[in-house]
Amino acid sequence: MEENNSTSNSVITETSKKRNDWKIFSGVLGVVVVLLLVAMFYGRITGNVISQDDAGQKVVDFAKSQGLDATLVSVNAKGDLYEVVLSMDGKEVPVYTTKDGKNLVPSLIPLTGNAVAGDDTQTDTPQNVPKSDKPKVEAFIFSYCPYGTQFEKALIPVYDLLKNKADINIVAIGAMHGEYEKIESLRQICVEKNYGKDKLFKYLKAFDEDSAIGSCGGTASCVDPLIAKIYSTLSIDKSKIDSCMAKDAPALYDAQVARASQLGIGGSPTFVINGVQVQVGRTPDAIKKAVCDSFNTAPSECTKALSTTAASAGFGASSSTSAGAANSAAGCAPA
Repeated sequence: MEENNSTSNSVITETSKKRNDWKIFSGVLGVVVVLLLVAMFYGRITGNVISQDDAGQKVVDFAKSQGLDATLVSVNAKGDLYEVVLSMDGKEVPVYTTKDGKNLVPSLIPLTGNAVAGDDTQTDTPQNVPKSDKPKVEAFIFSYCPYGTQFEKALIPVYDLLKNKADINIVAIGAMHGEYEKIESLRQICVEKNYGKDKLFKYLKAFDEDSAIGSCGGTASCVDPLIAKIYSTLSIDKSKIDSCMAKDAPALYDAQVARASQLGIGGSPTFVINGVQVQVGRTPDAIKKAVCDSFNTAPSECTKALSTTAASAGFGASSSTSAGAANSAAGCAPA
């Protein structure tokens, strides 16, 4: 009997140790999130892009240096990052590294509140949003911000569901990543001006889900042929868009940036309903709920359940099951 108790205690101790090891590992990596956001989005990450294999090995080596038993499952490009999936304690754990292999992100872990590593729950901040018959919904976005494209991917199903009941908009807030980001915002403005919001959201879906665009780094010779394919698929006339971008779009872009400034918005994504900033989980269902709560009388469409899974940050069509992927805190902000 005594031996059985000893064995049981040993198993419990070992299980507890593994859990604590992972919490410690996630805690260490959580600090790296801050460093990554500061470096990546302020444009200070330098260095050559390394291969996926090398990136995966670096992550495995780091995990083992923390005393963890980790093996590599897969590595995939996710926009400006590599997604490295590790097998740890019988579970597959996705983490992310910059393509130069210098910075690592375990997941989008909230750095405030009571969240703990490995907890992917997201409690939205209560908001005092005025109600209206037709809510005005605005997503303020840097067009190449990984978290901006993530939010757009979650917003698209909400637009498709509620487009006839709410006024849902994408608003440009500037270009923190480079001139190519402004060019893309001008392009999106012109798609909407010439073809309407339905076409814009179809364009956004194609743009955001194209991982090849994310790999171009904004280089025109790489991006332009991929945009041309989207134009062809969606029956968009390139000459119309080019003419609009040269003549009409700059003033519309300046007006959108000015609106963001008036509201004190500088980060992407920022979600605004009826003039009030809203913190919301980045899943279609969470965004739908926030919009539906702002109606005087919610329409019947609000009873439809949407996905509770967050899209991965950056370009690409995959979803993310990583802890904190739906967190509303991560974003791009200029220095």
